[in-house]
Amino acid sequence: MLTPVFRILDYAAALEFYVGWLGFRVDWEHQQVKPYDYAQVSRGDVVIHLSTNPDDSCPGARVRALTWGLLAYHNQLLDRNKAYTPPTLQPAAWSERVMEMEVLDPFGNRIVFCEAPGLRAI
Repeated sequence: MLTPVFRILDYAAALEFYVGWLGFRVDWEHQQVKPYDYAQVSRGDVVIHLSTNPDDSCPGARVRALTWGLLAYHNQLLDRNKAYTPPTLQPAAWSERVMEMEVLDPFGNRIVFCEAPGLRAI
């Protein structure tokens, strides 16, 4: 399993985005390593580390997350009336059988949720 580390600039804003809008949960957090915050958030099999430490990563990362129930998840996000860019659900440029939905966090990091019939995670 690989776990991406996303650089965030504001811990509270990151939690509002990942937990409040995307529906992730906080698995654990380390705030005693001041002046930096570090946490693990997850939604199903999708696990991401969030860090305010500039040595851990830089804003603007992009990851792909294999998921199931993408249409329902897309509709949930649209119904949540948040001030984030509404994601678009569309076929992947490289295969019409694969559906993709990209979300952009407040710090420029991107998650591309994708669903493909018959494709299984390792």
